[in-house]
Amino acid sequence: MLNSKLSLHHIIRESSLTENAPLLILMHGYGSDENDLFSFAAELPENLFIISVKAPYPMQPFGNAWYAINFDEDKGKWSDNVQAKASRDLIANFIDEAIAEYPVDKNNVSLLGFSQGSILSYAVALTYPEKVKNIVALSGYINKDIFPEDIEHRDYSNLDFYCSHGSSDQVIPVSWARLTLPFLDGLNIKHKYSEFPVGHGVAPQNFYEFKDWLMKRI
Repeated sequence: MLNSKLSLHHIIRESSLTENAPLLILMHGYGSDENDLFSFAAELPENLFIISVKAPYPMQPFGNAWYAINFDEDKGKWSDNVQAKASRDLIANFIDEAIAEYPVDKNNVSLLGFSQGSILSYAVALTYPEKVKNIVALSGYINKDIFPEDIEHRDYSNLDFYCSHGSSDQVIPVSWARLTLPFLDGLNIKHKYSEFPVGHGVAPQNFYEFKDWLMKRI
């Protein structure tokens, strides 16, 4: 089902519950759209209210991005952190809109992001920990430039992360993803980290593992 009333274009799968449903928000990767991760929805628990959102920056000839990735000779490959922060705040605002619009539990909100959507899911959770509970971060990494400066002094005790990466990822090196572990440990944030023998994608065993992880927490 499509809903265009809220600030971000999105599609939904309604919950089997008529009120206080656990909410799962899906955030796609660079150059994709809201239909990409929505394929997960049919395989996820029926009690989940699932929203798949489309990133705000259109690309040519198709697809969308949460922020620009620029390539030039001086900087190599770099991210537009101003756009990334704007998208981080857009998602946080969208969570509030979704809670007001749909029959979901504001205390049981999970994020699932892939690649660029995963990078943003870290940023949303660490900037607005009161808004979310569980985070499934697939094939992403920690971008400290889009986090608040005072993260060492914030309360992240309610957060729980599932992080995974392909050991043969040629888009985002697995070495970047491995930095997630000491970072989350340093903030005393609960987490599970897994690697799978694939490239920049989600292996079937990866899907079943994060599904099981999520089912135990909703």
